[in-house]
Amino acid sequence: MSAIAPAAAGPTFTKRRLFTFICMVFGMFMAILDIQIVSASLAEIQAGLGAANDEISWVQTSYLIAEVIMIPLSGYLSRMISTRWMFVIAAGGFTAASLMCAFSSTINEMIVWRAVQGFIGGGMIPTVFASAYTIFPRDKMSMVAPIIGLVATLAPTIGPTAGGYLTELFSWHWLFLVNVLPGIFVTVAAYVLIDFDEPQPELFKTFDWWGLLAMAAFLGSLEYVLEEGPSKDWLDDRRIAAFTAVMTIGGIVFFVRALTRKNPIVDLRAFGNRNFAFGSAFSFCLGIGLYGLTYLYPVYLARIRGFSALQIGETMFVSGVAMLFMAPFAGRLSRVLDPRVMMGAGFLGIAVSTWLSSSMTADWDFWELFWPQVFRGVFMMMCMVPINNIALGTLPPAEMKNASGLFNLTRNLGGAVGLALINQIMTSRGDLHYDRLREAVNITSATAVSTLDGMTHALSGLGSSARLAAISRLTGMTQQQATVMAFDDIFLLLTLLFLGLVLAQPLVKRPAAQGGGGGGH
Repeated sequence: MSAIAPAAAGPTFTKRRLFTFICMVFGMFMAILDIQIVSASLAEIQAGLGAANDEISWVQTSYLIAEVIMIPLSGYLSRMISTRWMFVIAAGGFTAASLMCAFSSTINEMIVWRAVQGFIGGGMIPTVFASAYTIFPRDKMSMVAPIIGLVATLAPTIGPTAGGYLTELFSWHWLFLVNVLPGIFVTVAAYVLIDFDEPQPELFKTFDWWGLLAMAAFLGSLEYVLEEGPSKDWLDDRRIAAFTAVMTIGGIVFFVRALTRKNPIVDLRAFGNRNFAFGSAFSFCLGIGLYGLTYLYPVYLARIRGFSALQIGETMFVSGVAMLFMAPFAGRLSRVLDPRVMMGAGFLGIAVSTWLSSSMTADWDFWELFWPQVFRGVFMMMCMVPINNIALGTLPPAEMKNASGLFNLTRNLGGAVGLALINQIMTSRGDLHYDRLREAVNITSATAVSTLDGMTHALSGLGSSARLAAISRLTGMTQQQATVMAFDDIFLLLTLLFLGLVLAQPLVKRPAAQGGGGGGH
């Protein structure tokens, strides 16, 4: 059988390779962490750079757009220049760009360097995933898979926490300066230790520049449209309409070239593998939950509860701790459980988490969010390991680098699509609930009149303005309640999504026993 052939010359487990891999994982951790590390500190960055309200979001958007272009490209580049030089350039460039972000004095400088940081640093993420499944024997994956699973889920979860602490204790500059010394270490370690493969310089001759341009136009425009569309009424905005046209043309050109060229920059044939296709689909959905929930809870805590960046970070840290404790158990479970059963249990646990949050009120605090956060952390971790193994664990080594880029792209795109849908639903459902509540809170409602009279009396010290102040406060309470109800709707929809993923498990083909995948024992 073909699966047996690689076993004779399969990879061996050594302490040097494990240490090298841990250094690479740390680089990946920094790259993923920096997606969310600025999210709780945008107000401080805005004040420090004198940025306008419509500019500050680009500190995050520029990073995401650039990263989503590099992730699928990294497979071709790492084959062309080798894993060693790919990682050295990615880690070194990310570190230098982090330093320049910290020294930025204008918002335009910050946006440029954040884009460079996201583009170059994005190459570390799929390279680590590909290396995990090619340099270690299959029987060691129960130890290795939880490491990358933990980092991929933990880093975006604790991003707001880390950012909140750094900004509160030092300044927003340390959101980027914190990368410098670890980045130098990872760069040097990659240069000295990585020896997994050799470059393929012949790939320089067949590099598809038009394919790269089309892919950049397609993915970059897609990310922009998803990021900005909900707040700009989608195609009603000229810029969104223009980027949608660029996205459509770029997508057509990219897919034509990817499917017709002998050496495309992104080989889509990996999707012909049933388990890789389903694993990528599950990764897409997990991205919706991972990035969506990392966004929803801080928005609720800031908008409804009025928490500071530090308080939000401390509340969100519960999920991070749960993930950290679950990681070793996830590795052990992966040795004894059918990955479909493990993944189904994980999706069911996430559904329980979102269902618990679907009864949220405006009074929820740390302890009301405690168990939903614990469930989210434990079962996100429980999902990540089998999804990685199902998607990448049975592919041959020759396809691993390219497939890893595609696989990681699906998770990021899932997050982008999820955030766009969440913002759209929050706006539309919030408006709907507000209109319904406003109809109930009117002059014919005895309860509303009584509440308004009580507020007016409480504000009697304002004199003739007391009634207007009471009406304003009642309107604010109505708007707040409508927003909370919209949050509940979103959590309920996420519950239905993850219950649907539980039902989809029988569609996945059970992977062969460990040792049957690329790389052998």
